[in-house]
Amino acid sequence: MPSEDDELHGSAQPAKGCRGADAVSGLCSFGKCLGALLPVYLAGYFGFSIFLVVLGLMLYIGWRNSRDGKESRLRSAMYAMEKEQDFIATTVLRDTRSLPAWVSYPDVEKVEWLNKILLQAWPFVGQYVEKLLMETIAPSIRASNSHLQTLSFSMVNLGVQPMRVIGVKAHTEHDKKQVLLDLYISYAGDVEINVEVKKYFCKAGVKGIQLHGKLRVILEPLIGDVPLVGAVTLFFIRRPTLDINWTGLTNLLDIPGLNSMSDTMIMDIIASYLVLPNRLTVPLVADLHIAQLQSPLPRGIVRVFVLEAQDLVSKDNYGIISGKSDPYVILRVGPQVFTSHHVENNLNPQWREMYEVIVHEVPGQELEVEVFDKDPDQDDFMGRFKIDLGLVKKAQLVDEWFTLKDTASGRVHLKLEWLSLQANADRLEQILQRNGNITLLNKSSDPPSAAILTVYLDRAQELPMKKGNKEPNPMVQVSVQDTTKESRTCYGTNNPQWQEAFTFFIQDPRKQDIDIQVKDDDKAASLGTLSVPLSRLLSSAELTMNQWFQLDRSGPVSRIYIKAVLRVLLPNENASPSTLDSAVTDDLHGGNVGTGVDVHSRPLKTSPDSSFATEGVLRIHLVEAQDLIAKDCFMGGMIKGKSDPYVKTRVGGSTFQSRVVQENLNPTWNELYEVILTQLPGQDVQFEVYDKDLDRDDFLGRLKISLSDVISSHHIDQWFTLSEVKSGRIHLVLEWLPRLSDPGCLDQVLRYQTQHSYQNRVVPSAALLFIYLEAAHSLPLKKSGKEPKVGAELCLRGASCRTKVCDRAVSPRWDEAFHFLVHDPREDTLIIKLSHAWGLPLGSLVLPVRELLSEPGLELDRWLPVDGALPASQVLLRATLKILGSTAVDCSRIQAEDGGSQGDGNTEPIISSKETAAAPASEMRQRVTPGRRAAELEGSQVKLTLRYSVEENRLLVVVLACRHLPSSTKDAPDSCVSFILLPDKSKTTKRKTSVKKRETNPEFNERFDFELSLEEAKSRRLDLEVKNSTTFMSREREVIGRVQIDLARIDLKSGVTQWYNLTEVPN
Repeated sequence: MPSEDDELHGSAQPAKGCRGADAVSGLCSFGKCLGALLPVYLAGYFGFSIFLVVLGLMLYIGWRNSRDGKESRLRSAMYAMEKEQDFIATTVLRDTRSLPAWVSYPDVEKVEWLNKILLQAWPFVGQYVEKLLMETIAPSIRASNSHLQTLSFSMVNLGVQPMRVIGVKAHTEHDKKQVLLDLYISYAGDVEINVEVKKYFCKAGVKGIQLHGKLRVILEPLIGDVPLVGAVTLFFIRRPTLDINWTGLTNLLDIPGLNSMSDTMIMDIIASYLVLPNRLTVPLVADLHIAQLQSPLPRGIVRVFVLEAQDLVSKDNYGIISGKSDPYVILRVGPQVFTSHHVENNLNPQWREMYEVIVHEVPGQELEVEVFDKDPDQDDFMGRFKIDLGLVKKAQLVDEWFTLKDTASGRVHLKLEWLSLQANADRLEQILQRNGNITLLNKSSDPPSAAILTVYLDRAQELPMKKGNKEPNPMVQVSVQDTTKESRTCYGTNNPQWQEAFTFFIQDPRKQDIDIQVKDDDKAASLGTLSVPLSRLLSSAELTMNQWFQLDRSGPVSRIYIKAVLRVLLPNENASPSTLDSAVTDDLHGGNVGTGVDVHSRPLKTSPDSSFATEGVLRIHLVEAQDLIAKDCFMGGMIKGKSDPYVKTRVGGSTFQSRVVQENLNPTWNELYEVILTQLPGQDVQFEVYDKDLDRDDFLGRLKISLSDVISSHHIDQWFTLSEVKSGRIHLVLEWLPRLSDPGCLDQVLRYQTQHSYQNRVVPSAALLFIYLEAAHSLPLKKSGKEPKVGAELCLRGASCRTKVCDRAVSPRWDEAFHFLVHDPREDTLIIKLSHAWGLPLGSLVLPVRELLSEPGLELDRWLPVDGALPASQVLLRATLKILGSTAVDCSRIQAEDGGSQGDGNTEPIISSKETAAAPASEMRQRVTPGRRAAELEGSQVKLTLRYSVEENRLLVVVLACRHLPSSTKDAPDSCVSFILLPDKSKTTKRKTSVKKRETNPEFNERFDFELSLEEAKSRRLDLEVKNSTTFMSREREVIGRVQIDLARIDLKSGVTQWYNLTEVPN
């Protein structure tokens, strides 16, 4: 048993430990008290005012409170992220059974699988960030400043809490060429990053960050090749919330005043890269215009009329005497801020002011309205409200009183008008007249705009050097009337690349100019100027100019590349004033609910996106191949066999496979394919040749042709060498078909169909039909009395397409576009079938395509009755028909009778030389053979490329080939081409190709340059003759046929490549 002394001894040991701990605690308390009193003692010792001590104490208390608040918020956020389910159950629902099982949120989808991936990959993300900071960023900082040569990151730890994606909302109904995603991100991380500058004994860092916001991700353009997406664009529609917990020397940033300032400065840096209108674009393929992706054309313009207010709160009170207020309004849309004038001593003010705001993204952007009372010191807050601009776009015209929030009373009367962007100037005069009738109370405000201009500043070349032959630091000032915007500065180069965009409101494009000044960064020395009248844009195709411009007052070869896009601001004349509540109702129910909707409250015409009816048709004629490799060999290759070749053609997501030609190394397929494509960068037409075998087909070669090359040349007919094989070539005819709006060409197009047949029995299409199905009205109810879930199926011949199925509504809204190839517009018929969830029929609409031939511009846009439904049942659609021309179809005469082509601007049909200006016969010096019958020349043609190179200041004439040449002997002619630029008959304007022996379809591919100005080139006539050598060792030539072309009738800047008919040479 232990003795009593042992027990006393054992109990004494803890007592000694407690006394030691108390002594240490007492010393610590004494040290803290001494540290607190030391500043007071030092202030008295040095004779400082007690005010400094009080100020320091107040700063410390404020810093401590701010610090504790940040740490508390961070701990709460991290707990909520880590214990999400328990946190929601205990703080939000209080009872997990209070959430019904049928509740769902279809708009925003949960992506827990993505969060699991982020959780798994987060440690490796931390390793990458640590490597990036240690090996890349730290050395660059040390090299940038001599005072930071000892800087290093002592700790980089992203913690264990990854960023979370709370939900994802996908928008696919607005633009078929892009995928738009909204990511709701939340990050409350225990990140710890410490920075140390050993030279000055400084330590700073971050310990904990919170970031919450909605990140928009746009995948565009969608392309028909890997990786399917041309670029990824990221941005926040609104500023995210940011909270940073500082450590070390940066603890000072938690002092009240500096705290909000530091967070605001960091948020400004983030906003300059990632908050609208700024975007971060990551290209995934080459040859993309990054500036056009970073600064795309706006979705639209909202014209905001700030009219009046009522029952505002009185802020100018003097004790018991109640006064009034001096109210004014602030409007915000992203970084765009507008302030009205203030009305003195009025609680029911009238402003009558108008503002125009650019809407970059809908849905998403909001109009924020705040009302303040004007005071000499600090303005008093009087209320606010927000408006979703996506609802304004749906309503088109909103005239409503909005109740102010966060205040006792008050409401504001606004009128909001949505303006669409129009790519033609057909209604410009009407819009200018309408804008002139808008009267405003504030005469100093800007007049209404008729158009919007976007200038894409790409690059410049060969700018002049500075004094002393030094490289300049060029920047650009772009001015339109009184508005001037500046680009960034490119340092130390005379070939700068800016890739920036600037947007201007235009009151009258007929009278305004774009003024561009290229300057050195000190803005003292001018490097060049340029002035472009906007009237040039009005006469350009799609109101767009995309080209090099020669700089004035600059170097002899200094030039700048600019793309200028003008869009006319088009209001919806048929829209009637409505409230946002009706727009919300339409948005939720897919249209006007019920059958008693007044027809006059509905739009009379459709409102599709500007991308509607912009697709084109690529026609591919797979003709033949030669010298293919023999793959069917026997006895180990000792006995050479042949191959059974076929071709796979891939373009725009479509695949065509030809028939198999048995045992032939020079097969002829003669097959035709047609595909509807959107003009997007990076697309290729791919051809792969295979040998058909029982087990696995053998590879015989491949070929890739850029779609942009086909579009620019309109027509390509040539042999292509197969790659990745020893031998083999393939004959292809590719044509980007001109789209015409003149029904007079239809007969010739249909006649062309009957003259050609193909092995795959494809009939060439005569037209392209575009359908925009917007909405339906007053459809019948189901037998049960419930509203149907309406879907529409569109059928034309064997092709069919389906819309989405709308939520229950008798007036659904689809807003979807479709297109069909039409073989004979006089015979084909479009059928639209409406049904409930693809089951119960609700009615149909039959639209013969021939009805469009009598419509102006071959376009129909109105409400059409639905058969087999209610008498009031209607469908709103737009049907646009485009006749598909061809270089083999002569439509020039019909177009000339109409005063020009009514097509899309890219139409270059074959030009008959009979319609060009004829030169007098006395000007012909070559010997001709009289009496040649015109029948011999039927089908004889020469293919030319005519283009003026602005870069080289030269006229380019390329003689490509001839076809179907006649011959006066048994053998094919020995042909050559000679031409002269009239009226000048000197040797400098004469050219001749080499002679091609015994070929009726010779290929020359020879280029000839003429150093002429553009104006001089347009004043010339090209007189061309195709000749045949008649005798051996003779310089005499027999003239086969002639082409005469007036160059003034050709768009030389864009260039043209086409076949020209040869005509008989007169005696």
